[in-house]
Amino acid sequence: MPTPRNAKLVVALDFQTADEALALARNLAPLAAPGQPELWMKVGLELFVAQGPEVVRELKRLGFKVFLDLKFLDIPNTVRGAVRSAVKCGADMLNIHAAGGMDMARAAVAARDEAYLECGGEAALGAKPLLFAVTVLTSMQDADTPILQGRPAAEVALELARATREAGLDGVVCSGHEAARIKQVCGPEFLCLTPGIRVPEPDALADDQRRVMTPEAAVAAGSDYLVVGRPITRAPQDKGGPVASAREILRRMVQG
Repeated sequence: MPTPRNAKLVVALDFQTADEALALARNLAPLAAPGQPELWMKVGLELFVAQGPEVVRELKRLGFKVFLDLKFLDIPNTVRGAVRSAVKCGADMLNIHAAGGMDMARAAVAARDEAYLECGGEAALGAKPLLFAVTVLTSMQDADTPILQGRPAAEVALELARATREAGLDGVVCSGHEAARIKQVCGPEFLCLTPGIRVPEPDALADDQRRVMTPEAAVAAGSDYLVVGRPITRAPQDKGGPVASAREILRRMVQG
């Protein structure tokens, strides 16, 4: 299948304080200069709970697009309100859990669209914030969790992706192992955001990601956004630190 021409790198700022997150973002800012590949920052639960919406606004002031990774899962009315707040705080991308069902997903889409218009639409915000649904977490293996009910993760991810597309979302969060099949079934314009990206290293530390893939393999499989955390944020200084690691991952993405 065709490789996405403009796969984008999303750096996961998995820190406890805004100072740590913004320091790293400033170091990586030259990689996002005009003419360079588009570089995003991800604010997840740990950082957002500790620091609140202001960290999103600070990253926007630095010129980054921001993925607010809070994985909303609740009754439709609660998710509607959460999505509206996420859009209004400046998120360029946000997500819900596909397991929340069609009513919740459609409420999230409606809330995203309403908040976008209330904030001034394209004239004020540019592109409409992207809305993704989480399929099967990359920490989960086949049949090891109740959500899979003994079925392969790829089968469940594809089923949830179909429902997500029907509900009107922009794409799904999925492993690189599922991206090609999801693109084939849901269409090339349906976006895939892939965490669990790893660059093999002899001394790499084990972590909780299990269905992992290299940057070049994920891009070749059809992933449009690659989320990378520890391989960048914890990159050793004697090997060039986060900037060198991000450059290497971007190089590998082009190679893909």
